[in-house]
Amino acid sequence: MNLLKNLLEKQKIIVLDGASGTELQRKGYDVNDELWASMFLISNPKAIKEVHEDYLEAGANCITSLSYQATYEGFYKKGLKENEAKKMLLLSVSLAKEARDAYFNKNSENTSKALVAASIGPYGAYLADGSEFRGDYSLNQKELEAFHIKRLNTLLEAKPDILAFETVPCLKEAKAYVNLLKNKKNINAWISFSAKDSLHINSGETIKECAQYLEKYSFITAIGINCTSPKYAQALIQEIKKVSSKIIIVYANSGDIYDANDKSWKTSTNNISYAKMSEAWYKAGARIIGGCCQTTPKDIKEIVNIYNQGK
Repeated sequence: MNLLKNLLEKQKIIVLDGASGTELQRKGYDVNDELWASMFLISNPKAIKEVHEDYLEAGANCITSLSYQATYEGFYKKGLKENEAKKMLLLSVSLAKEARDAYFNKNSENTSKALVAASIGPYGAYLADGSEFRGDYSLNQKELEAFHIKRLNTLLEAKPDILAFETVPCLKEAKAYVNLLKNKKNINAWISFSAKDSLHINSGETIKECAQYLEKYSFITAIGINCTSPKYAQALIQEIKKVSSKIIIVYANSGDIYDANDKSWKTSTNNISYAKMSEAWYKAGARIIGGCCQTTPKDIKEIVNIYNQGK
């Protein structure tokens, strides 16, 4: 069953949530850690649930677990044992489910529950050195598969509605994910790449080449881009459409520029609202739209309002 396709038969767009770390910072929390927002699985799971609630209140149809930077290896560095690390990964999905179910129970007039996506960040997210924005891994495909397999199986055990492979900087990592999913049953997954311009993902391969590769795999139900400058989104959508029949997903960053050296965002001079930019992405062919770094529940609510008004 293609959950995304089924939902899009009932509504014209699926709206994702936005940034998690940004929202935690806005609430006054410090996310400066190698585990980034995933550190809160250990220290403050209640804060994570609050972020999910914020985006559900904003109208998101799909929320993602705070597991992007959560890995067994990362938790080991924090002193957790294997069973404790597994508990944290399972918790990331259960927190999203609990928030979703509680919201739905309070708002039973909604005809369908929001989906819960288990976020799977790239190998570069574990390294925490900005390499997900370069894709210059020393690992080969088999080594990437070995890195991802245990976390993937644990997140599947938590039974999310869909898997979200995010900020993928190179095609070999997408191939690793596909190889790990080939023998799984009843899988719904999306793969979103991080891109450096209007044609190329961060490793230098074209988005068109990536879309062509994924086209034959039915368990990859959507393809697109995230954590990419919004100025490139429309052209990237058009490139994907040339070779792909899959649902297109876009959740760009705010347009600010990330400095991996000091782990900070440099404010852009773009004065166009994020929601206004999303209208162009919809017209270009994107049917799942949300936000990535530096976006907020306010941005998501504005996107929801645009499409609720039928524009």
